[in-house]
Amino acid sequence: MVLAGVFYLETFIPLARWSDAVGGSRPFTMLGDGWFDVAIWWFKFIALIVINLPIIALIIVGFRSLPLGLKAVVARQSMISTPYVWLLVFFLVPFGIVLKISFSDIALAIPPYVPTLKDGFWTMLFGLDLENYAFIGAGAVFASFAVIVMSIIMFQIVYPRVRKALIPDARYGVFDSAAAALTTLAVALVNVALIVAVLALLFPVLRAFVDIPDFLYFAAYLSSLKIALISTFFTLLIGYPIAYAMARAAEHWRPTLLMLVILPFWTSFLIRVYAWIGILSTEGYLNQFLLGIGVIGEPLTILNTNIAVYIGIVYTYLPFMVLPIYAALERMDDSLVEAAEDLGCSTFSAFWLITAPLSKPGVIAGCFLVFIPTLGEFVIPSLLGGSNSIMIGKVLWEEFFNNRDWPVASSVAVILLLILIIPIVLFQRNQQNEREMDG
Repeated sequence: MVLAGVFYLETFIPLARWSDAVGGSRPFTMLGDGWFDVAIWWFKFIALIVINLPIIALIIVGFRSLPLGLKAVVARQSMISTPYVWLLVFFLVPFGIVLKISFSDIALAIPPYVPTLKDGFWTMLFGLDLENYAFIGAGAVFASFAVIVMSIIMFQIVYPRVRKALIPDARYGVFDSAAAALTTLAVALVNVALIVAVLALLFPVLRAFVDIPDFLYFAAYLSSLKIALISTFFTLLIGYPIAYAMARAAEHWRPTLLMLVILPFWTSFLIRVYAWIGILSTEGYLNQFLLGIGVIGEPLTILNTNIAVYIGIVYTYLPFMVLPIYAALERMDDSLVEAAEDLGCSTFSAFWLITAPLSKPGVIAGCFLVFIPTLGEFVIPSLLGGSNSIMIGKVLWEEFFNNRDWPVASSVAVILLLILIIPIVLFQRNQQNEREMDG
């Protein structure tokens, strides 16, 4: 094992330095400059595998000789650790790379930032700084901090107490559910109002002490958040009735309806978005149809506006809302609704008392599946929104590929990820508190 570790240090650390220096393309080609180094690297890589084969064999033999009970424990722990290994390899490692780049400085090099591993580990470590986060704007960082702090105060402290005071014995009744929904909406509106007031009062003070060079990123964050929230709302508004109709359809029709929902995935995402350009343009099918039936006197300007972005997002992500809601509704016991109606509930009351609460997990999953990718969407606002639509995905594209400012783009991506993670954690804690209060 020690020998394998030595080979690892002698193989992958120089590889990382060299790959960092040449842009990460040389180890996978046998042509061009450095072919001898490539051959040496592949030789070391194969040697590393050969050296580890006896170690792997010893592990397998040792596992086979374990007692049956201990085997079960090891196997169970291995199965449990599998998703965590997947999370480490496919999320934490790439995030660590992006985080490292966000602390670097732009440079005319390949890759376009310094320091890199070719300068040495300690040189790279001490060469990192927070300049990119300052460039994004202290205002954006301060605003994000204000949103986080205010949300924690409102939804972790204020909201549970207000809800408990208004609904001391909260159950899934018509009045209780409506009161809980109105309470949540009121607290959210108060939260937004307080955040706006804090930012309006403290930004002038902040500008007196801190240089705030650019509000582009802050504006892009707010625009992305607004578009994602509105799109998620309309997707839920359209997707829930579709899922409900599918779940209430005859048994032999459900596979066909499910196939129709999944059918758009068989076509390229880019082609589907391009199709909406032909529909929403001034000379598109929608305007021609409305002009033909006399509803409008002149073509509507829909393309290159936020309305077109909303339409494209709702159309694209509608299946992600329909499928989890449909799964939740299909698992529901229909006898519960029948029992409620037998006890005198109207159809609407039975839906509000039984169906809506039981479909809540599907609604939450669908909203997350729509909101999170929409927040970083790039293709739809670029093609349908044009230059009038500012979203953080477009800003990232501009910084990465047009300006080639990888450090700033990485900083924007890191902040976006933090903005996404924190509300999810807060929401989960809020859901747990509600379950404790309702239980």
